[in-house]
Amino acid sequence: MKKITQIICVLLTVTSMSAQQEKGIMGYNNWLNNWTEFKPNKVEYGEANQILAGNISVNTKLLKRNIYVLQGNVYVTNNAVLTIEPGTLIIGDFETKGTLVVTKGASIIADGLETDPIVFTSNRSQKKAGDWGGLVILGDAPINKFGNAGSYNLDLDPSQTTYGGDNVASNSGVLRYVRIEFAGKRVKGTPGFNGLTLAGVGNKTILENVMVSYSAGDSFAVYGGDLNATKFVSYKSINDDFKFTQGTQCRLFNSLAVRSSYLSSNKDGSRCLEVASYEKKNETDFTKKGTLVVASNITMLNDSENISADIQAGLVKEAVYIAENASLEMKRSVISGFNPAVLLDSKIEINDANLKKIKFEEMFFNLCKGNIFTEYNSNNEDLESWYGNSVFFNVYSQSDNKETFIDILNPKKPDYRLILGKITASSGNR
Repeated sequence: MKKITQIICVLLTVTSMSAQQEKGIMGYNNWLNNWTEFKPNKVEYGEANQILAGNISVNTKLLKRNIYVLQGNVYVTNNAVLTIEPGTLIIGDFETKGTLVVTKGASIIADGLETDPIVFTSNRSQKKAGDWGGLVILGDAPINKFGNAGSYNLDLDPSQTTYGGDNVASNSGVLRYVRIEFAGKRVKGTPGFNGLTLAGVGNKTILENVMVSYSAGDSFAVYGGDLNATKFVSYKSINDDFKFTQGTQCRLFNSLAVRSSYLSSNKDGSRCLEVASYEKKNETDFTKKGTLVVASNITMLNDSENISADIQAGLVKEAVYIAENASLEMKRSVISGFNPAVLLDSKIEINDANLKKIKFEEMFFNLCKGNIFTEYNSNNEDLESWYGNSVFFNVYSQSDNKETFIDILNPKKPDYRLILGKITASSGNR
């Protein structure tokens, strides 16, 4: 009888631990181990012995035994497939601002391993955000611009940068166990490049275990398309961590954004998660779908020694921004250390119809100066009343990050999950 009781106790403990881990990034093991790098400026990557330049118009394979330098704007064209072996290193050239563009119809198979990731990084000895361009993938899935067509120009060849179409299930290849570091070159008169840009990418594309760190633009920028993304990591981006626009339909799962009060921009328009349906209203076809992001088990935190002081100094803005005509459904996620947690576009009328398109359920709001506000409006009683309803199971806390997350200050093996029992021990629904 005693043995049976002990077994029941163990089962109850395991079940409880599992339930308490469901907010924020999850997993019995730390899935950040082995393939991520939180101090990429300390890594010695070696010298390039191969050059990538111009157009890649036939099926091509990059080998782990080589180190490649990406010179200028490199385009994968003509429906070609670029395959990259696990463990391969591609270095973006600083002088020519190397950029890799996978054009519509072409594809990339960058299928790394947990113990042997594929790495895109800078060739400077003192690496900085914006050293090179980034990775751009263009597909033929729907967007909500007129004609279902867009062009990602910047300083690229306009004939090579069209995207959008009617193929929801288009396949641009595989990105798995990939790191992109110090990308996001500036281009005069434009917002500049991002770490990873996905434009018109379809849902047959595999997007798993991708880390973007120290990007001068957005870490992940998604323009239209229909995609599934899991285990995405954005680390200390200058601009947005995740940006969705042009009618994107995205399922984002088990992903992480870590911002810095001193590295990440504190200007308006820079946040962990931005959900918008368009950049220019006059280019948007409103008969098509607006942007919808369904995000679950996301951890978004401001990594700071003194968040309250940083907020007081004006170094911290909102974590999530939702624009007019866009929809966000967020569940079982953590937002820690922002001012406020969520900001709604001032054009969004607060009514039942709109609030049903903006859902926050089973959330853990921690150490934020306010939770959910409308832009330019300091009175958020209606939103607090709505999202604070016990039916949504949202939790509010004011716990220091060091007490809230596992190994948050361990640079070798960061985890960023909630400490077991923290939700039930220190906080409650409001």
